[in-house]
Amino acid sequence: MTDLEPMSRHVSWRAGGAAQRVFKPADVAALQHFLAGLSPAEPVLFVGLGSNLLVRDGGYRGTVVLMHNTHGGIRVEEHGLVHVEAGVACPKLARFAAGHALEGGEFLAGIPGTVGGALAMNAGCHGSETWDFVSRVQTIDRSGDLRVRQPAEFSLGYRHCQPATERSEEWFTAAWFEFPDGDMARARERIRDLLLRRVATQPLNQPNAGSVFRNPPGDHAARLIEACGLKGFMMGGAQVSTRHANFIVNATGTAVAADIESLIGHVRRVVHERFGVDLEPEVRIVGESVQ
Repeated sequence: MTDLEPMSRHVSWRAGGAAQRVFKPADVAALQHFLAGLSPAEPVLFVGLGSNLLVRDGGYRGTVVLMHNTHGGIRVEEHGLVHVEAGVACPKLARFAAGHALEGGEFLAGIPGTVGGALAMNAGCHGSETWDFVSRVQTIDRSGDLRVRQPAEFSLGYRHCQPATERSEEWFTAAWFEFPDGDMARARERIRDLLLRRVATQPLNQPNAGSVFRNPPGDHAARLIEACGLKGFMMGGAQVSTRHANFIVNATGTAVAADIESLIGHVRRVVHERFGVDLEPEVRIVGESVQ
C-alpha cells in the first residue's frame, strides 16, 4: 500500500492527480484479504493499464487497486477454454490464443488495456467485441468473496457492460474465453496486419487513451470531428490528434487533466452545434477538480 501516488504514472495520458492510497495485489488471495479489511465507506477504483481513464488534477479520494500484472496467469483448460486473469494485457491474450491455433481473438491485440478493463466496457474493434467470446467470468465483491457469473447475468452492448440485476459492487478477476479452433499461422498474420494498421493510423508515439468517443449509430466520431475542422486543435497541452480525430493526445507531455477534459467538452459542443450529434465519451473521468 502506498499513499498519495501520482496517477499520471498509471494512466496512459500521463496526466492527472494523485490517489490517496494505491494497492497492488500480488494475487487474488491478497486482493480478497485487502478488500475484506477495507472500510465499506472507502471509495475504490480498479485500474488496469489506465488506457481508458482520466483522473482529475485534484486527485482521487479513495483507494486505487492496480490490477495490471505482467506475470498474470493464462492457460488452456477443459473443452479448450482459455482461462485468463483480469490483470493480463489484452495483446498477450491475443498472442496466446493464436499460438494455440485458436482464432477470433486477434482483435484483442488492438485493445490497449487489460482483460478486466476490456470486460468492464465490452471493448472491441474491427467488428468484434470482448464478450462475443466470453464463456463465464469470475468476480470479487467488497467483502472479498469470489463468484463465477455467466454472460446472461450482465446487460451487454456496444462499449457497455453492466449487471443485469442490481447488486453490490463487483469487479472482474478472471474470465474463461471460448475461441474456435483455427490456424495458427493465419491468426498470427491477422494480428500482424492489425498492429501494422494501428501504427499507420493511430498516434501511438504520443500519450493517449485510445478512442475518446463512442461511434454514434451509423456514423464515426472521427469523421464528425474532422468535418468540424478540429484535427490539430489544442487546449493547453492537449490536442486533437492530427493522425486520428477520435484521439486526444498529450502533445507536449505537459498537459494536465483539466486540459484534456476541457478539450473533450469543446469537441462535444462543436460537433453538437454543427451536426446535432451528442458524442458520448468512452473514457472514464474520475476524481476531484482543482479549486
